[in-house]
Amino acid sequence: MPNEQSTTKQSDAVPPGWQVLPDVPLPHPTYFPAGLAMGVAFIFWGLITTWVVWLVGVVLFIAALAGWITEIRHEYKSH
Repeated sequence: MPNEQSTTKQSDAVPPGWQVLPDVPLPHPTYFPAGLAMGVAFIFWGLITTWVVWLVGVVLFIAALAGWITEIRHEYKSH
């Protein structure tokens, strides 16, 4: 019958040589990686312009790194 629904599970549809990923929760989205990248950009921009831009980049880099690490540690403690 053409309208008969397939009763195969998703794990049965995996191609040969592949495996189903474990059901592990993904980390929550965060803006800290973008802040870290912006800090790096300001650091290098400050190297060619002025020390004030460099200092802003260092502060932004440290703040984003600390925030990201804190968020990751808090996430692991809550699981």
